Amino acid sequence: MRIEGACHCGTITYEAEIDPEKVGICHCTDCQMLTGSAFSIFVPAAKETFSLRSGQPKTYVKTAESGAKRAQAFCPECGTRIYATAVSNPQTFNIRVGTVRQRATLRPKAQIWCRSALDWVMDLGSVKQIAKQPPM
Repeated sequence: MRIEGACHCGTITYEAEIDPEKVGICHCTDCQMLTGSAFSIFVPAAKETFSLRSGQPKTYVKTAESGAKRAQAFCPECGTRIYATAVSNPQTFNIRVGTVRQRATLRPKAQIWCRSALDWVMDLGSVKQIAKQPPM
């Protein structure tokens, strides 16, 4: 599936070819901290199918629990996380699904690092739902 995406401010735009069956949720503590949320949703794209159309992301290198160094790419203007990839010999770009224009069609198929998941995140069905921002 061909996808297009951008950061929040539009400085960085990209295109990629992905397999929608590989969309995943990551509950690792790094993703929790890097997103400021409970998890990250990603879809991998092979290096040869990913291309930046505009802008140049800034990267932050994080050493994973495995010892592998991962580059976290984000917009230097608005801070939107775009992707993560290996520092040495990047072959796959784990694109952040929230930046994908077609994100509504990308339903997660698997969850990883569930041992780090916040207890309540697996039971969101019981949380009150409000259609949009309530009055302050």
